[in-house]
Amino acid sequence: MPFEISTTREFAAAHALRLYDASLEPLHGHNWRIRVTVSATTGLDSIGVVMDFHELERLVDWVILPLHNRHLNDVPPFTSDLNPSAENVALHIGQTLAPALPSTVRLTRVEVWETSTNLATYIP
Repeated sequence: MPFEISTTREFAAAHALRLYDASLEPLHGHNWRIRVTVSATTGLDSIGVVMDFHELERLVDWVILPLHNRHLNDVPPFTSDLNPSAENVALHIGQTLAPALPSTVRLTRVEVWETSTNLATYIP
């Protein structure tokens, strides 16, 4: 379907990546910015939208709230399963959000900025 909508949200969190030699990089924080894009699977709904923007914002906020003002290495699934990289933050957000979306909406992409110039994208 040719329609997509996106919402951009922000949260603050620290992380320390587990490096190739199993050491940790120094703990540091970011003001993370994420953009979630969804698309209509069967066309616009009865009022002519992919989905309500406010509902998409609410769902994304629900996913990122447990990450806000936290040390990501202490938050599942980053405690051991996933390294808290921008790529894996995008993956976690996408995999958590997708099942909560309306059945007529599909997750198209999750973009995660660690900084204003560094971006990782998850495309399911």
